[in-house]
Amino acid sequence: MMGDMTTTGDEAARQEASAAVRAAAEAAHRAAGSLASAPEEAIGRALRAMADRLGRASDVIRAANDDDMRAADQAGLTGALKDRLRLDDTRLKGIADQLLELAEVPAEPSSRLIRELPGGLVAHERRRPVGVIGANFEARPNVVADIASQLIKSRNAGVLRTGSAALRSAIALADEVVAPALDDADLDPAAIQLVRVPGQAAAYALVSEPELIPLVILRGSGESTRALAFEGARHGVRTLAHADGGAVMFVDAGADNSKIIQLIEESLDRLGVCNRLNLLLIDGQRWDELVPPITELLTRLGITPSLPPHDHPLGYEWALDSGREATVTIAPADGAVAAATIANDETSGLAAAIVTEDRDAVDRFFNAYAGTGAFWNATPRLLDGYKLLAVPETGINIDKVPGPRGPVTFRDLYLRQFVIVPQE
Repeated sequence: MMGDMTTTGDEAARQEASAAVRAAAEAAHRAAGSLASAPEEAIGRALRAMADRLGRASDVIRAANDDDMRAADQAGLTGALKDRLRLDDTRLKGIADQLLELAEVPAEPSSRLIRELPGGLVAHERRRPVGVIGANFEARPNVVADIASQLIKSRNAGVLRTGSAALRSAIALADEVVAPALDDADLDPAAIQLVRVPGQAAAYALVSEPELIPLVILRGSGESTRALAFEGARHGVRTLAHADGGAVMFVDAGADNSKIIQLIEESLDRLGVCNRLNLLLIDGQRWDELVPPITELLTRLGITPSLPPHDHPLGYEWALDSGREATVTIAPADGAVAAATIANDETSGLAAAIVTEDRDAVDRFFNAYAGTGAFWNATPRLLDGYKLLAVPETGINIDKVPGPRGPVTFRDLYLRQFVIVPQE
């Protein structure tokens, strides 16, 4: 009998989530034209209004976030997860500053000339909005503003769904910032929708509406995101999935000691993010020399070094391991090519850095590494939309096929349309 009750409860939750997502998608679909036809001036006004309202509504947003943080404490969430969840005045100001900068970024040209064709014709390529784009992301409320701003800038409506731990904060941002800012700019405030039903059923419903939401951005932990991408494919929904991360750093034989220390510290400023240092490879020639001081450094930073022999895969992503996020794997590598091969074979291919003063080693490393971001004497934390491209991102795509790769921004959220017209 208990099994029947559980099944009935699960089915009721699925139906509630499906109805909520469909209602949000239909509302966004009706409002999509408001953004698609909006002049650039209105888009800029909406983004500036979002920045303004973040300041004006900071007390409401902070109160909602405090409720989320208290619930996180009661649920036993770990330090890194709570760090992602927290909104303080500094972070709110940082979000507002990014919105103001995004408002000033020139729009991408709506059309470009390709070439002249025989018969007095001309081929153009036009950029068109997708329509409605979905986004499922981790319990990280700043992402509400990041993704909403990218959708608005690209003139796409959207349906957003976040982890349940951040739902109060997300609702405050949607109701106090995003919707009224659109209204301030004379745009339809219904264009950006937030799914308010907690639980994973809403995430699965989001990737099940191909007619209303043809594209969904997926962020979060590897297994759940891959499962959602599979479900989307089953329903004919295209996904841009960011399922895995974990950056690599290779300390070459020709590395400068001060740069080693500097870059390790810079790469571990936050532990709950995908582009933090996860696997540290050290050239075998310097293994005995460098392991003791690096181990001491990590310990001082509150990080546990995982040294050989390892009881886990080399590329195991510590940022996703609740309670053990403060860990870095350390392993030897026999030169630049071997290090790049380990990064290719054992990790997600998100980002890898080499620390060295030897340019030949850099060339060997870059030529061998096939991942999304390659860095020389720089932290892989730079593989980030704002740090790399000066605009917020919707996520970091690491697909090994053609299409948007790396930080996905408003410039990637469009459809190509080929137009043939008579030459004027």
